Amino acid sequence: MEKLRIVFMGTPEFAVGILDTILKHNYEVVGVITAADKPAGRGQKVKFSAVKEYALANNLNLLQPTNLKDEQFLTELKNLNANLQVVVAFRMLPEVVWRMPKLGTFNLHASLLPNYRGAAPINWAIINGETKTGVTTFFIDDKIDTGAMILSKEIAIDENENAGNLHDKLMELGSEAVAETLTVIEKGNVITTIQQDSSKIKTAYKLNKENCKIDWTKSGNEIHNLIRGLSPYPCAWCFFEDKNEQWNVKIYDATFTTENHNHPIGKIQTTKRELKVAVANGYIEVKSLQFPGKKKMSTSELLNGINFSDEAYVK
Repeated sequence: MEKLRIVFMGTPEFAVGILDTILKHNYEVVGVITAADKPAGRGQKVKFSAVKEYALANNLNLLQPTNLKDEQFLTELKNLNANLQVVVAFRMLPEVVWRMPKLGTFNLHASLLPNYRGAAPINWAIINGETKTGVTTFFIDDKIDTGAMILSKEIAIDENENAGNLHDKLMELGSEAVAETLTVIEKGNVITTIQQDSSKIKTAYKLNKENCKIDWTKSGNEIHNLIRGLSPYPCAWCFFEDKNEQWNVKIYDATFTTENHNHPIGKIQTTKRELKVAVANGYIEVKSLQFPGKKKMSTSELLNGINFSDEAYVK
């Protein structure tokens, strides 16, 4: 049994939970690699990655290369003398990096591979109406999320679950998967499965403004899935229009009810506490949302301060 000397690579909160588990299992983490600091928000203040915050708080050896092929970085990485690298929500690695450690470099991906390779697997599983997802560990190769699989763990997706809730569940499940993967690598008992490609594989495309916009001509279930699949971040959005005003609105939470009606698609209907949008096969009831320049609020809070006319609709 070979004692593991681990370099961990990751950036967001999801990766922090995994790194924490590795340390709690008393593995030696000889280095942490994370994204370079960058300015964020209106004030453009320099923001540390979640992994950097954790590494600093736990006195871990930290590297923040801007170029993963930089000779100085490669020398520093080699000098850490790691025999295994663990990657969680980082970026594509050059071959010179992932081939460096003797025992290889493995990645934790938040889907049941080969489905949902790519940048946003948690979001797309919900957007596409999946009833289950999971996590997979695999050895990195020269493509994105295509390497030989080590193990996977499955979890159900509840019908009203949003991406934030599923993220937290998968972080916990991923921690278990990484701990088990480290055990089999340490014992030399790794058995891998080659991913089988097919035309039916679903992709976790990068999220952008266009694919986060609500298409109100779609079915109520599809719209509901998009809203919960993008909540709390980056959030589904659309335009609210009333008379001569238009607002770019984010929708965080909604429910769908199947119902026959005669309203045009996109028509907004309100009571003192409720806001519903007519869709082809029923109504989407908006529960929480955010208007430009305002904080996120419940629909009832919004309707305390704004009255929509009979001409109000979404598009």
